Amino acid sequence: MAMMSMRICLSHLQLWQIPRTKIHLRKSRSSPGLYASPSIAEYRSSCFCSQQAQTAAHGVLQNKPMVKEIESVGAFQKLPMVMPSVDILSSALKKAKRVSATKGISNIAKRERNKAAKQLDALMKELAVPLRDYFANFPNRKCLHPYERSLIELTLGDGNYEKVLKNVDALRKKVVSTGKEHASLCAKGFQRLEEVFNREGKAVDDLLNIAKTLRAMPVVDLETPTLCLVGAPNVGKSSLVRVISTGKPEVCNYPFTTRGILMGHINLGYQNFQITDTPGLLQRRDEDRNNLEKLTLAVLTHLPTAILFVHDLSGECGTSPSDQFTIYKEIKERFSDHIWLDVVSKCDLLQTSPVAYVTEDEDSEHLEMASYRKMGPDGAIRVSVMNEEGLNELKDRVYQMLVAQMDRIKSRSNEDNAEVAT
Repeated sequence: MAMMSMRICLSHLQLWQIPRTKIHLRKSRSSPGLYASPSIAEYRSSCFCSQQAQTAAHGVLQNKPMVKEIESVGAFQKLPMVMPSVDILSSALKKAKRVSATKGISNIAKRERNKAAKQLDALMKELAVPLRDYFANFPNRKCLHPYERSLIELTLGDGNYEKVLKNVDALRKKVVSTGKEHASLCAKGFQRLEEVFNREGKAVDDLLNIAKTLRAMPVVDLETPTLCLVGAPNVGKSSLVRVISTGKPEVCNYPFTTRGILMGHINLGYQNFQITDTPGLLQRRDEDRNNLEKLTLAVLTHLPTAILFVHDLSGECGTSPSDQFTIYKEIKERFSDHIWLDVVSKCDLLQTSPVAYVTEDEDSEHLEMASYRKMGPDGAIRVSVMNEEGLNELKDRVYQMLVAQMDRIKSRSNEDNAEVAT
């Protein structure tokens, strides 16, 4: 009785996952009898939550230990392709108009009514099915990796992702209800469905834009060591990324040149590493930061990265050394568990044209600040992209950092495997 009860629960769970599509009966290897499963050709569900629930239930049925789910990234590259609303409507109209009347109806009037009814039904389904697929196959934000959740919120705006998906589902419901309401008035129903889709099809186009935006996000491999360049705006992070990696970010002399997370790769000693160029940070409270700055903090918070903090003491970046020092101390204290390297950029300018910081409060200086203004933090590497000073030392230190980061990743992976085994 207990096993039979568990089989019934599993069947109900599987049926709960199935969208309204073709259902096949198959024999289960885990238990005798038949169970329902969706047609693979019709659906490939991307709802991670439901897949995890099914896996958990199957593990209980087989008396297997529960395996800890490892969070991963890459959901944005698995998003379904979204057609523009005008293409969906055009394709649906063509397919619906090709539908013919049921064979064997001799009465001309009845045959025409039958044809019109079938065409209306076909149009309704051709419009509703893609909308249903989009709503079902775009992942639930709550089931994504924290880094990807942050990207959605900061790139699209808080709640916009869910709002657009709800609009798409609302359009589907409107299409279905309109088709049913006008089932007896086929010609009017055909026209009415076109009007509804033309008027509210913007929801599909909004979803298309979201899919394009999310797919353009850089792919981060959590198992590959990553170096994250951090610092105030315009301190030279992008120039260093271009020198030490395959990344080719824009380099301009104004704040917030980096308008998103840019990804490059480093190949050293037959090993592949990742490098991210992040938007600059200003001296202000977290609640006052813009979305570009929050993207930087999201990378540091949710991804296992080593940090290369870039300082510009030349007076060229627009952020005073004292402000940079404050930012540096705050970030280093917050992310003290990260592998860290300090770099003072544009040192050729420091040698040729010392800058007098007239805006600084000389009375508030202390030894640490005075030392920072002259040389940067203790142990910092001085580099210049213009005359290539310090670049070889920087590359060697970066390689050492990434190897150390790789050891950390392997150690954490072994710890996770040990937890699963116990």
